[in-house]
Amino acid sequence: MTYRGRFAPSPTGQLHFGSLVAALGSWLCARHAGGQWLLRMEDIDPPREVPGAAAAMLTALPRFGLLADAPVLWQSQRIAAYDAAFERLRATNQVFPCWCSRSELVAADGMHRDGRCVAAADPARAPAWRLRTPDVTLSFDDALQGPQRQNLRDSAGDFVVRRVEGFYSYQLACVVDDAHQGITEVVRGSDLLESTPRQIWLQRLLGLHTPSYRHLPLVLDAQGHKLSKSTRALPVDPADPLPALRQALAFLQQPAVPAALGVQDLLTHALAHFKPALLPHCSGHSGV
Repeated sequence: MTYRGRFAPSPTGQLHFGSLVAALGSWLCARHAGGQWLLRMEDIDPPREVPGAAAAMLTALPRFGLLADAPVLWQSQRIAAYDAAFERLRATNQVFPCWCSRSELVAADGMHRDGRCVAAADPARAPAWRLRTPDVTLSFDDALQGPQRQNLRDSAGDFVVRRVEGFYSYQLACVVDDAHQGITEVVRGSDLLESTPRQIWLQRLLGLHTPSYRHLPLVLDAQGHKLSKSTRALPVDPADPLPALRQALAFLQQPAVPAALGVQDLLTHALAHFKPALLPHCSGHSGV
């Protein structure tokens, strides 16, 4: 298969340094493999979205020289595909409706593990839908973080695939779209490492290809917290992209680039000298 990688941000804020590291890391891996690099906007959680954030990110990325090989895939336009996947799961009795309140979930240690809802059905309100999670241990090899093992029932329980509001979960939408876009390797932040077994299980249930995975270390602030849009991490400056690009390469532990290079020449040099074996395994710090 032709290598296909992707960068899939959610529009919850402007592009910040942690997101730039993930975008650049995935771009370098795709270009190094002679493959394609795709963009996906994960805009299926309206309550968390910031107006204008998607447009700002899509405007910023080309300023950093990160150009996709296909039009952006918008998850908000893919609801029919998620409906079809959900109906396949429901037809095979893999999901069940859940009316549990937050207090009922807290009493159950925050998880369902029995494949059924413990609350009484309430026809007056819509349920969430959970995947029945078996007592099975999934293993996979991450290209950076090494061998991984997770018991789905112990770690994830019967997790939500469609929320009360009708919005599909990240897990389901991600799996459907990685398959639709033909992604062969997922390069993303290690905060999503624990989600991977859930996604592999969904891929198996839906008969979808499982890509390989490479989870990059997270960029941390001076207090050791993950940089994220939700914590108002400072955005990078698309009008002055070179400092952030150089810092992102340094975070990824790649060879330094000569001074006085423009964006495209910097990326050309970085790609020519890219060494995947040098990518860091542990999180670092950044003052950006």
